[in-house]
Amino acid sequence: MENQYVKQFPELLKGKTLLYVHGFGSSGQSGTVGRLRTAFPNATVVAPDLPIHPEEALALLRQICTERQPDLILGTSMGGMYTEQLRGYWRICTNPALCIADTMQAHGMTGTQQFQNPRQDGVQTFYVDKALVKEYRQVSERRFEGLDDEDRRRVFGLFGDEDNLVDTFSLFHEHYPQAIRFHGEHRMDDRSFMHSVLPVIRWIDDRQERRERPIVYIGLETLQDAYGHAASSSQKAVRQLIERYQVYFVAPASSSVPEAYAEATRWLEQYINVPAWGHTVFTNQRHLLYGDYLIESAETPDAMATSIPFGSDTFKTWDDILEYFQRLGGQ
Repeated sequence: MENQYVKQFPELLKGKTLLYVHGFGSSGQSGTVGRLRTAFPNATVVAPDLPIHPEEALALLRQICTERQPDLILGTSMGGMYTEQLRGYWRICTNPALCIADTMQAHGMTGTQQFQNPRQDGVQTFYVDKALVKEYRQVSERRFEGLDDEDRRRVFGLFGDEDNLVDTFSLFHEHYPQAIRFHGEHRMDDRSFMHSVLPVIRWIDDRQERRERPIVYIGLETLQDAYGHAASSSQKAVRQLIERYQVYFVAPASSSVPEAYAEATRWLEQYINVPAWGHTVFTNQRHLLYGDYLIESAETPDAMATSIPFGSDTFKTWDDILEYFQRLGGQ
């Protein structure tokens, strides 16, 4: 697989172990594994082929966790269901099939099945009967057992808004506060990985390392064009800025018009998506924002951050702002 869209981030997960848990009918040779190894060249990515029987798969994963002590576990679909049950680790469950037996029956995932990716044992097909479906049901029904507050803090759930195979957002969110929707389908591709999964991995790595990045606030008005769409190069700018900075988005506060909050939130979810989750500030007192840079349409007097007036002679476009930050080199 060619990962032309996936960039390298040598500083992220450096010297760490990432355990990837694949989905139903897949293997440790999936495209996602290639993305992970490309994006994090200084991390060790462990990606086993899982046994078909779920109890055996969980036993293998727990053995790997005991032996390798992964710094992060990432599971997709069925792998997300397993990942949720691996207590005590930082984890990302992407489109987790928390009710996998129901999913298997609803989508014809019974009978003779073909593995989607090569496996180390060379096996190409497997058979799913009622007994095996029952095994999956029994294992999946142990979800959320033994949860505590520390575990809830360490787990993120990512859910594609165009996933037509699995929808367990509400079920997950009942138990974990960090449930996030992203633009994408059930299968992860390069774009959904870069725009949605990678920011969460960065958040986790920053927490683990107690890494503090310079703070950049971005006024919502600078991201929108006259038609309420994303302004030219604004999305590209956000994606580049979050590589080196802690980015927050600033929208007006309005206690009398709650619809304004909802509208701003919807806009950010549509155009900025995961990077805006938990990083949106509603305020009319921008001068009280403590940080390093404040990108806004009009300069704020007495601001506690360096004001960057978008649309001025110096910063007419987002490309001008990007050039400025590139010269700063992350400072």
